[in-house]
Formats: sequence, structure tokens, C-alpha cells
Amino acid sequence: MDFNLIGNIVVVENEQQISASFKKREFVIEVVNERNSDWNDFIKFQLTQDRCSQVDGFSVGEPVKVSFNIRGRKWEKDGKVNYFSNLEAWRLEKVQPNTAPDMPPPAFTESEVPPAGPNEDLPF
Repeated sequence: MDFNLIGNIVVVENEQQISASFKKREFVIEVVNERNSDWNDFIKFQLTQDRCSQVDGFSVGEPVKVSFNIRGRKWEKDGKVNYFSNLEAWRLEKVQPNTAPDMPPPAFTESEVPPAGPNEDLPF
């Protein structure tokens, strides 16, 4: 499954050489919660192998669109089973700030809604 998120880059980690044949690089974006900015999400992604350099063209604070997959693994050690998930980024795209589509104005305001009459009860 492919997913996309748009947010601002807040952290870019250095590349990590995990083994002779595997390397990764992690970064974090902040996704704004439109209802309450105190509840913004900070999402950590990883880039692997030849994709590690994709984040080089971005700066902290810059808006980015991240295309990613969710990967899950089972890991067993000393008889104990653990599960973990990774958000594996595979494409980063620059986006212009404030590119949200313009919303049309509401058709009416609350003050324009007529009060309900005595015979206008809801049927439920």
C-alpha cells in the first residue's frame, strides 16, 4: 500500500550503515492538526539504501510531500517475540507553502439560519 503525507521537515538524521549491505537515514516531518496545533503529529520516516540521499535537497522547516509504504516485521530473541513497524519513504517532493485548495465560502452563516418553529421537530 502506498501512502502520502505533507508536512514540514523538523529533523534530518545522518546516514547509518547498519551492516555491510544495509544503510538507512531517518527524518521527521510535522503534520499540522487543523483543529488544534497543540496536537500536531511528528512522523518519523526512514529512507534505505540508494534512497538515503533523497533528503539532501531539503532543509529543516521546508514543506515536503512524502510517499511511503508501511513495513512490519516480527523479531524473535531469547524466546521473546517482538513486532515493529517502519514508515519507509520512497519519494520526497518539494511543495509550495500554503498549497491547500481554496475552500468556497459557506452558503450561509449561523445568524442567517431561521429558528425552528414549534412544529419543526426532528423525526428522530
